[in-house]
Amino acid sequence: MMRTSKAKKLSKLFLAFMLLFSFLNVRGAPLEEEGVSSLHHLLPDVVTWKITEAPQDYFPETLFEYINGAAEIYLSYDFRELTVGQYEKGDSNASLILEIYDMGNEKNSFGIYSAERFPDSQSISLGNQGYLEEETLNFIVGKYYVKLLCFDSGEESANFLKIFSKEVVKRVKDRGDLPPALAFFPDQGLVRNSEKFILRNFMGYSFLHNGYLANYKLGDLEFDCFLIEGENPDDAQNMLKQYLERRNKQSVEEISAGYRIKDRYYHNIYLGRVKNYLCGVMKIKDEFLEVGDKYFGMLIESLKK
Repeated sequence: MMRTSKAKKLSKLFLAFMLLFSFLNVRGAPLEEEGVSSLHHLLPDVVTWKITEAPQDYFPETLFEYINGAAEIYLSYDFRELTVGQYEKGDSNASLILEIYDMGNEKNSFGIYSAERFPDSQSISLGNQGYLEEETLNFIVGKYYVKLLCFDSGEESANFLKIFSKEVVKRVKDRGDLPPALAFFPDQGLVRNSEKFILRNFMGYSFLHNGYLANYKLGDLEFDCFLIEGENPDDAQNMLKQYLERRNKQSVEEISAGYRIKDRYYHNIYLGRVKNYLCGVMKIKDEFLEVGDKYFGMLIESLKK
């Protein structure tokens, strides 16, 4: 009887253990995956350099912990995750911080990159596009926005930054390209490095999305060309309709390729639709209407091709 009783107790204990193991295994698996970055494989191994601590990982709900005050603009481009690696060079005092942002797609990575880039930034051939400024190197490759900052490296800073950047690029399988819509902008008068992508609230309107903007300068005249990419022609037409409905009818003039709209802030705005795109020119003053006509026509023809 005692042996039988002991056997039953052991059997119950074993069963309880198995149930507990099963519970921990089922419940534990997601916890192991939750909050774990998928970007660690992009962190390079560079000779004489070593990571000083475990990589730091951030997600939409925690990004503010790393870039408090700037997180909102990243979130506005549908930021997904960030991995931060901190490196030190073994034979010197040099150190380097590497930030890899997964923005979901190449349009969003270009968008946040273009928001932080300046027209006078020193462009370099790296990934899809990049720029180097003193001890900082930022670039995009596919859906990733990569930022590097080097410390205490003197004249070697640029070299170290490029070495790390090239190693990151090697690890990216889908390197993508710049958004194709950028090719539609006319070259003449284009301010270098001024192109931007605005995912939402283009020109301050919630219904205008996926907008591209480029600055132009001809002599003393400064103006902008823009493109708004619809999901399809109907989406583009709907955006055009909503925009016109919000304008004072007296300010809208119908022209051969679309509309010219008088605006207190943007002066004259040219706006039309080609397939799934809206396109236009703005900030055209009354004495330069021929410039507006010319660039609006160039955009229309570029999109038709």
